[in-house]
Amino acid sequence: MRASKRPPKGDIETDEAVYTAILDAILAGRLVAGTKLAETPLAELFGVSRERIRKVLHRLVAERRLEAVTNRGVRVPCPTPDDVRAIYQAHRVLEAGILVELASRLDDALLGRLADHVACERQVAADGDRAASVRLSGQFHLLIADSLGNTELSAALRDLLSRSSVMVSVFEAAADSICGTNEHAAIVEALRAGNIARAIALSGDHFRHIETRLRLKMPSSGRPDLSAIFRPPAPAG
Repeated sequence: MRASKRPPKGDIETDEAVYTAILDAILAGRLVAGTKLAETPLAELFGVSRERIRKVLHRLVAERRLEAVTNRGVRVPCPTPDDVRAIYQAHRVLEAGILVELASRLDDALLGRLADHVACERQVAADGDRAASVRLSGQFHLLIADSLGNTELSAALRDLLSRSSVMVSVFEAAADSICGTNEHAAIVEALRAGNIARAIALSGDHFRHIETRLRLKMPSSGRPDLSAIFRPPAPAG
């Protein structure tokens, strides 16, 4: 990903490319908990300035995808068991309320979008695209929340997903992703049957299952091989 020369300041396309590369590495689980992301090696790797890297890292910290530690720089989050419990309790409570509100406005259009989305989840899981799988998993819940048209609820869910998606990427085995997809499908079927109580129960179980599938590990203390982490995948065939 080295560039022949550094891009000019204000190059939004380059900013997005660097942001997407780092976020994909997080969501794909290539960056382990505690991995420090230093500006200088990242700048050299991407062929951009330290200032540009700093801006991208600050953006990811603001989104709670990364965390800034005083006097230690920016790193991949290292949640505690209490952090995990709090996040998934918040997920359960928030989505239960959303589903109650949704009961009176559920329609075939939304059910169709949810069913299509689950099909996409199955496909990326079959393709082994971990980053896309984590993204789509979160977007399933956003589809439900956004259907209410309440920006406050949607913003609250997006904040939770920014943190929980990193937890899933770093601490859940990739092979377990299909379990979440099957659970999403069951929620859609309950909604299609008009059984909101069952949908709420399945949603609560879904978040509990994710929580139990997370395997927290000691944070990394070594230096990652960034060139290997951010190396573009080899072309198929």
